[in-house]
Amino acid sequence: MEKTYNPALFEDKWYQEWLEKGYFHADEKKVLNGEKPKFSVVLPPPNVTGVLHIGHALNSTLQDIICRWKRMKGYEVCWIPGTDHAGIATQWVVEKQLASEGLTRHDVGREKFLERVWEWKESCGGRIINQLKKLGTSCDWERERFTMDEGFSRAVRKAFVTLYKEGLIYKGKRLINWCPRCHTALSDLEVEHEEVKGNLWYIRYPVVGENRYLVVATTRPETMLGDVAVAVNPNDERYKDLVGKKVLLPIVNREIPVIADEYVDMEFGTGVVKITPAHDFNDFEVGKRHGLEPIQIMDDWAKITVEPFKGMDRYEARKAIVKMLKDEGLLEKIEEHVHSVGHCYRCKTVVEPYLSDQWFVKTKPLAEKAIEAVKTGEIKFIPRQWENTFFDWMYNIRDWCISRQIWWGHRIPVWYCKDCGHLTVTEETPERCEKCGSKNIYQDEDVLDTWFSSALWPFGTLGWPDNTDDLKAFYPTDLLVTGFDIIFFWVSRMIMTGYHFTGEKPFSDVYVHALVRDEHGQKMSKTKGNVIDPLDMIQKFGADTLRFTLAALAAQGRDIRLSEKIIEGYHHFANKVWNVARFILTATENIETEGEKELYPEDKWILTKLSETAKTVDRELANYRYNDAAKAIYQFIWGELADWYLEFSKSRIYKGTETEKRTAAFVLLRVLKDAMKLLHPFMPFITEEIYQKLPDKDAESIVIAPWPDEEISYPEAEIVDTIREIIRGVRNVKAEVNIPPSTPVPVEIKTENATLKKTIKIMEPAIKQVAKVSSITFSDKKPEKALSFFLPGIEVYIKVGNLIEVESEIEKIEKRLNSLKKDIEKLKRKLANENFLSRAPGEVIEKNRKKLEEIKEIYDKLSQTLNQLKSL
Repeated sequence: MEKTYNPALFEDKWYQEWLEKGYFHADEKKVLNGEKPKFSVVLPPPNVTGVLHIGHALNSTLQDIICRWKRMKGYEVCWIPGTDHAGIATQWVVEKQLASEGLTRHDVGREKFLERVWEWKESCGGRIINQLKKLGTSCDWERERFTMDEGFSRAVRKAFVTLYKEGLIYKGKRLINWCPRCHTALSDLEVEHEEVKGNLWYIRYPVVGENRYLVVATTRPETMLGDVAVAVNPNDERYKDLVGKKVLLPIVNREIPVIADEYVDMEFGTGVVKITPAHDFNDFEVGKRHGLEPIQIMDDWAKITVEPFKGMDRYEARKAIVKMLKDEGLLEKIEEHVHSVGHCYRCKTVVEPYLSDQWFVKTKPLAEKAIEAVKTGEIKFIPRQWENTFFDWMYNIRDWCISRQIWWGHRIPVWYCKDCGHLTVTEETPERCEKCGSKNIYQDEDVLDTWFSSALWPFGTLGWPDNTDDLKAFYPTDLLVTGFDIIFFWVSRMIMTGYHFTGEKPFSDVYVHALVRDEHGQKMSKTKGNVIDPLDMIQKFGADTLRFTLAALAAQGRDIRLSEKIIEGYHHFANKVWNVARFILTATENIETEGEKELYPEDKWILTKLSETAKTVDRELANYRYNDAAKAIYQFIWGELADWYLEFSKSRIYKGTETEKRTAAFVLLRVLKDAMKLLHPFMPFITEEIYQKLPDKDAESIVIAPWPDEEISYPEAEIVDTIREIIRGVRNVKAEVNIPPSTPVPVEIKTENATLKKTIKIMEPAIKQVAKVSSITFSDKKPEKALSFFLPGIEVYIKVGNLIEVESEIEKIEKRLNSLKKDIEKLKRKLANENFLSRAPGEVIEKNRKKLEEIKEIYDKLSQTLNQLKSL
């Protein structure tokens, strides 16, 4: 092995090898003939425009850990990757290219524009797939899909036509979210609401036939051009006499009624609101209740269509209208007002409620089965708290606007007849109208919402609507790993369509991972400059280090705080793994492991710990407790194998008999092999590199090696744990009185435990080597000039003799205790300070509390040592 760990030398090499050998490809026949159980997952398809970010890295790593673990446990694992065509996002990229050439999509026309998008997709669209491979994802790349590939497009058309024929898709004139920049409808979920500082304009509406005004407060004076009424609450005594009367709409000079509706908040503004059904969602509902016809005063570019403001941008018109109201004495006052304003998720333009013809899915009938599935536990959310988020959305679900006024996407399979007006809705392109036979037909210009196609992902990727072998073998899938932000966008819709089209759930478990934030808990963003690029981290530390870091920090329900320093910390662990393997392989290189063996207590201890660790990793991965599984394997490799067993084994490896050498070498290699298997799902590359160097491999590759599941439990393991505590105690006492760690000291032990005595005698060479003691004896009396510590049923005496100057050590410890006492008092005062407690972040307070406990513990130990020194 190379002296130092250098992942660049082997990560790409092993990934290529795995692909060539086909280890990630699932054989559906093995599932269908009952040879192997299946485990199937679909990768949430990243946008074809995407570049790997830290959220992708987390999501893919968590899936890969489970897939690699299941593969080693004997499952036929089918992990389907792919990309999403990402309608608006992709079209925007290509439109920007055209803009740099001084063109728009309308200049080149639909057909040529779509050719440009496909060209871009072929040349740039695969970047994120290659980046996922750099991370080590073990996807079945032979089954890679694209949401606009031929087969998937057929599934989309089939779904649309089926829902239409069932009466669950309809076209209607409805108020929708409209982006004037992207020039398309947006679903409610594609609108991001932000608190914005604006104004409340108080406008006087003259009461017809009377010498008084009704004052209306509004945040959008420009929409008053489309007012069809003013409304008051029926319980508002101030305005009861005005209900049924009319007011004159300023500027337009149109008479409109005063209506009563409980929607009106009596506390807001003056308690009187204007009703503009064509430009406000709440007003649209009020208008329907009162039979008021909407008046549209803006076009799809958000320009005013009404004189004298025709052609003006909405904000330009706002200024002109406010000025005119002032000039006419109809503006009573202006107040500052903070309110929530919807923005397009893609280009951040303020969204306009817009009245237009759109296609909708009736979602309530589809939601019932989905709600029931989660209620009964047929589909589980992990952590469970996300079920509430799911239910909150599903119980209040609105019809889903699925049409988009863009060109890139699945074109709606509806053809209009110019002669008879009939709509032909079919999966295949028709030549004529199905009703009158006319060839004078044209296709709907709109495309489907991107989420409509991705809602079919779990079964569409497996060949639906055909009943393929893949569908029979791998559907329903077992796991979906996703972020909380797309529970509504995607998860809920996959559940609805899964049940509706296949009669089965799309997946069993939904693991919802947290956000990756910076080390201070701030959301990562380019503007803050706190973004961690996973590709940079892979280049610097290797994919294994990044993967293990993300897994170790992935506690359920808690956001991940990440920094390069933390990643570097886990890089030390990768180095430790490398060095442990290098030591074992070098130390055992010339030792023949076949033949008679005799297990020592420390051998039985490490084999028991290995078995316990395998059970822990198994249990925690089954419960998606990635951080606890990572912690268990980390603790075993570093805290038990490296820190203890390697040290215990050295005396036999270098100075033992042939049988002792053979036994130690056999156990070292066995433990290394199984430790690499346990670590493999987290760190696939380094574990393969080490596994291939082992003399006793049990598979061609660690990817397909069997998972360690042998039950091993020796009673001696507990005794060795006690011996470790004795060694720790000896080291601590030496440190407290400044005896160098390498200086051997005589140790006497007083105990009635016969098994402990026997084990210590067997392990004496190893204990001397590790604890750096010159002798170990058993006695019933306390020796002179000795410092001691106690464990249950055990007294341990370190005979310091002339190794220390007692008076000098007493003086040093007293000086240290005085310093510690001051630190304790200072921290106590700080933690009693109300000002500090009310202003400091919770983590800072907790850090100070922890520090206080640590200092008190050191103080108590040193005080005991001081008392012992004084009695010498």
